[in-house]
Amino acid sequence: MLIVDGVSRRFGDRVALDAVSLSVPEGRMVGFVGANGAGKTTTMRIVLGVLAQDSGTVTWRGRVPDLAVRRRFGYMPEERGLYPKAQLAEQLVYLARLHGLDRAAAQRRTADLLERLGLAARAKEHLESLSLGNQQRVQIAAALVHDPELLVLDEPFSGLDPLAVDAMAQLLRERAAAGVGVLFSSHQLDLVDRLCDELVVLHAGRVVAAGEPQELRRAGAGSRYRLEIGPEVPGGLAWLPAVPGVRVLHVDGPVAVLELTEPRAGQEVLARALRNGEVRAFSPVVPTLSELFSEVAR
Repeated sequence: MLIVDGVSRRFGDRVALDAVSLSVPEGRMVGFVGANGAGKTTTMRIVLGVLAQDSGTVTWRGRVPDLAVRRRFGYMPEERGLYPKAQLAEQLVYLARLHGLDRAAAQRRTADLLERLGLAARAKEHLESLSLGNQQRVQIAAALVHDPELLVLDEPFSGLDPLAVDAMAQLLRERAAAGVGVLFSSHQLDLVDRLCDELVVLHAGRVVAAGEPQELRRAGAGSRYRLEIGPEVPGGLAWLPAVPGVRVLHVDGPVAVLELTEPRAGQEVLARALRNGEVRAFSPVVPTLSELFSEVAR
């Protein structure tokens, strides 16, 4: 397991990270989200040893990782860092060998990844000849080619078309199923919600929410409820604003969204609705991940 514990980092007078703590269990996919400048990339660079923290610790399987351990990590930076004038397969084999694979294993891994990412026919082309989306696929392959034990990916889905997103998502699921821990950042919150086992939200250098996405959304439901009555109920929902402890947020015909400002107000709403006629639904409003992010990152 990767554990980041109380990591802080300053750049001059600016606090980039303020006691950031998170964990990436083996076999789990952890989404790392936050606005631009929140500190995601700085955290990832510290995990990889590219930057040093001012305080706090980073451990992998209970030990501070040294260079030999970090060779078993896979890292994809947000900025492209490959050789534009080198052939795709040539540089992937080279990178795999830097991470310790022999030539035959490096060639097998390279061929497999280029096939999976739809680039096998372009293996001998130079990187600079590819579209930006295909360059991103090669960058992904570079992070995976040495079969790493931990993946740290900074915006891996940026610039990918839907087919490439699906291919990449499947690769990450397979790596997680094989016991690899995956930490990736993304602004595509619907994708994070779909893929991740756990979520860490960073705002202004601090972790403001962490946990399983579904549980975080449920916790964020708070006191908002959706009430739907039958369309033939006399008077509709005209009575609702008069219920003590209720603030009506939205009404659309037989459907209302309301906020309960008193603990027992929900029971009163349901009781009155049932006295008036048919009740089709009365349930908490569970926010989307985008709504949750907007709420906790204010």
